[in-house]
Amino acid sequence: MVDGLLTAYEKAGKGEIVILLHGWGDRGAGLRSLQTELAKDFTVITPDLPGFGKTEAPRTAWDVTDYARFVHGFLDKLAIPKVYAIVAHSNGGAIAIRGLGQGILRADRLVLLASAGVRGEYDGHHTAQRLLVKAGKVLATPLPTSAKRRLRRRVYDAVGSDMLVAEHLQETFKRVITDDVQADAVNITGPVLLLYGEQDKATPVRYGELFHERMAASILEVLPGAGHFLYLDRPRETMKAIKEFLR
Repeated sequence: MVDGLLTAYEKAGKGEIVILLHGWGDRGAGLRSLQTELAKDFTVITPDLPGFGKTEAPRTAWDVTDYARFVHGFLDKLAIPKVYAIVAHSNGGAIAIRGLGQGILRADRLVLLASAGVRGEYDGHHTAQRLLVKAGKVLATPLPTSAKRRLRRRVYDAVGSDMLVAEHLQETFKRVITDDVQADAVNITGPVLLLYGEQDKATPVRYGELFHERMAASILEVLPGAGHFLYLDRPRETMKAIKEFLR
């Protein structure tokens, strides 16, 4: 139990501790390929974040800070005050940036894979936020089911399929998608590896460039032809970059 929530996680390998944080709509098992490779050199701990996999959902709407505090509580339960590295994908990256930037979490190194956390950079995101607010109001009204379904589809098309696979966390999703962590990134002074996919539409390379500008000791690498799940699109290149950085 962490913060009153039944929490599932996997642990593999031995050596210095590396924490894997998955993205929105995913679960720890989605990072299994990374876990398997990293466990050859490190102790790898991969939790299911609240609301995903086998971990209970939050009982109230959470923001990115709440998730960072959960990770802190999780590590505290395992008696791990500090880890060697955090490797985080998408929204897991936003959680890691908020946690490290505000001193909630401690790690010697940070690897961000297609990290989210830049909000309002594109018109599409403003549209998505307006639709989310509208959806929250309309879905609570006695409209015909078909009308509600059409509105949901507009929201999903605007923000991606993440909301579709986690409808039980809609209120949390609304808070997460508007929570910008760029100010927190400035406070991260340790080594950071930023990996982004050239073809990523969910968290474009521009996000990596913005974080790179704000993180003094960061390295930015763009993987040609890779999309949002770059560790699946370009597994060898991704693992090579991570392992070299963690050495």
